[in-house]
Amino acid sequence: MKILVIEDEANIVQLIRLYLEQANYTVITASDGAAGLELHAREHPDLVILDLMLPALDGMEVCRRIRTWASTPILMLTARQGEEDRIAGLELGADDYLVKPFSPRELVSRVKAILRRSQGTGEQVEVQVTPPKEMSNGDKRFFGNLTIDIPARRVEINGQRVTLTVKEFDLLVALSAAPERVFTRESLLNQVWGYTYLGDGRTVDVHIGTLRKKLEAVPGAQHYIKTVWGVGYKFTLEDQE
Repeated sequence: MKILVIEDEANIVQLIRLYLEQANYTVITASDGAAGLELHAREHPDLVILDLMLPALDGMEVCRRIRTWASTPILMLTARQGEEDRIAGLELGADDYLVKPFSPRELVSRVKAILRRSQGTGEQVEVQVTPPKEMSNGDKRFFGNLTIDIPARRVEINGQRVTLTVKEFDLLVALSAAPERVFTRESLLNQVWGYTYLGDGRTVDVHIGTLRKKLEAVPGAQHYIKTVWGVGYKFTLEDQE
């Protein structure tokens, strides 16, 4: 699989390349945002590792532009400790982030987890509650006007396609696997991110927020995801005002 690294610090690029190539990934690199966008358009990588602080065209703008034409998973690298910078990146469509300095082994672990989920080769979310039979048909789930096609990673409401990022789709699949069951933020972090996540519950909140906006932007769509204050979130079949 091919990974595009957009990073201007040569020593970091060298370190990332070393560990990823040892894990049998093909690595292509760019040292600035404009070159990174050009490589992305030409090479169609399976994942992008994107530094937030790039010369000229910063990582936020690069992320924004990639999201206008592709749903390629994006792992952000940032030297900033501020929560707002990380939240802003996630809201733009990044799938995960690492704060510098980071462990190369952890980076490889996260890359594997993201790719496993994005390619649909990871294990399905383990839950004890199964959707009612009338709501499922093989690997498709039907909830009124909402259709979730898991193998195709496709979501439609009233026949209109809703474009989701990798994590947004995985969150919807996890929540809809057990309607009315309340999932804690910690549970969603572990199940959707695919490993013990070192961040905080705010990451889930941001992704849930963008997922809701996309689902509810479709005319006639229900409010499928409900916040259970102090606990987490649930997928509900009852329309919420």
